[in-house]
Amino acid sequence: MAERWTRERRLEHTRGLLLDAAEESFARNGFGATPLEEIAEAAGYTRSAIYSHFGTKSELFLAVIERSRERFLGGFTDLVASLRSLDDLELDVLADRWRELSMREAGPDRAALGYEFTLFLLRNPEARERVRAQRAEAIRRLGEYITNDVARIGATLTIPADALAHVIIATNDAVTLNCHLDDEDLYSPFLQLIVSSIVPREG
Repeated sequence: MAERWTRERRLEHTRGLLLDAAEESFARNGFGATPLEEIAEAAGYTRSAIYSHFGTKSELFLAVIERSRERFLGGFTDLVASLRSLDDLELDVLADRWRELSMREAGPDRAALGYEFTLFLLRNPEARERVRAQRAEAIRRLGEYITNDVARIGATLTIPADALAHVIIATNDAVTLNCHLDDEDLYSPFLQLIVSSIVPREG
């Protein structure tokens, strides 16, 4: 017997298709040049579905960015959880995972999407204020994650965890985009800088 979908599951499925289509269109064309009709058609719906689920084009864009950030950061969970000591930290393995995640999310378009978001916030003070708390929460959560895992492997940080988290979030798209622009692997050197702030705990 075919499984019956609940109303909540149908809504979540529709929302996911709209976000997939929006992410691809925004990354390819930019926020301003992407009409809602293109997103709706690619997802197999009408503009009314976008309004129903997100209200505005800006809210849709913010939802795309939030989902993309969560998906990217979550992609390292298994690797970090497998560490038992600082000696287990292999930069090449982390760099490979970062590269894999970046390529999986549409290569240079993924980084371009992040830059679109930065420009969007710079040009829209209301939107910037709207996501200020969201961005602060993302930094806090990543900082807490870093603090807990660094302590778990018997190490400590040379800079505050929140500052390190902010740097990682702020520079992720820049590193990815410049890897594509210059055809040079910057993941490992950047990770070396990040890991240099993690040192063995004394005593």
